[in-house]
Amino acid sequence: MAKGGLEDVGVELGYLGHRERLRERFVEGGPSALPDYELLEMVLFRAIKRGDTKPVAKALMARFGSFAEVISAEPERLMEVKGVGPAIATELKLIQAAALRLTKGQIINKPLLSSWNAIIDYCRAAMAFNEVESFRLLFIDKKNQLIADEVQQTGTVDHTPVYAREVIKRALELSATAIVMVHNHPSGDPTPSMADIDMTKKIITAGLPLGILVQDHLIIGRKGHVSFRNLQLI
Repeated sequence: MAKGGLEDVGVELGYLGHRERLRERFVEGGPSALPDYELLEMVLFRAIKRGDTKPVAKALMARFGSFAEVISAEPERLMEVKGVGPAIATELKLIQAAALRLTKGQIINKPLLSSWNAIIDYCRAAMAFNEVESFRLLFIDKKNQLIADEVQQTGTVDHTPVYAREVIKRALELSATAIVMVHNHPSGDPTPSMADIDMTKKIITAGLPLGILVQDHLIIGRKGHVSFRNLQLI
């Protein structure tokens, strides 16, 4: 066999051995046994059939910062990273979709109080790393169960237009008796602005005569979240 052929075989055996070692560590120790970049390497196995996935995984981590931020990034931004094409971008967005489907399944048609932590986890997974603001509504029925989750508006990096009449109209259409409002701050800081507080008061006022209660308003950021109820703003 020619020298080049031997080198190619050696390279292939090297990355195949690395992949097998990662799989073994994952099976034996679970996800916590792998740092973010190695978990990302494993995600890339399907999109990169042959070759070392480590350089692409590390480049993605360097660009976006964490596993969660990588899979939450828009496909166009992912493909700005060297080595990332449509197949890899699709694979990463599939992982995000699966994560959101899993977390959403843990809260729909469940009592609000017993699933509150799961609601926070879902909202963080869905919104914490978005690059523009979006306004989400969680609709609750008379049994205090979550019956629907909808993104009502998407805005800019620091503003989302929200109209009280549209919020209450949609709650009535779904026969909801209460809502939880959720929006994100792309800046990362979940501290409510005066505009956030004013908008919340308007929706509370619009809903009261029609029997629609605003149970909470959550602001989600990279650095955590805040609850208007906990801040005694509701």
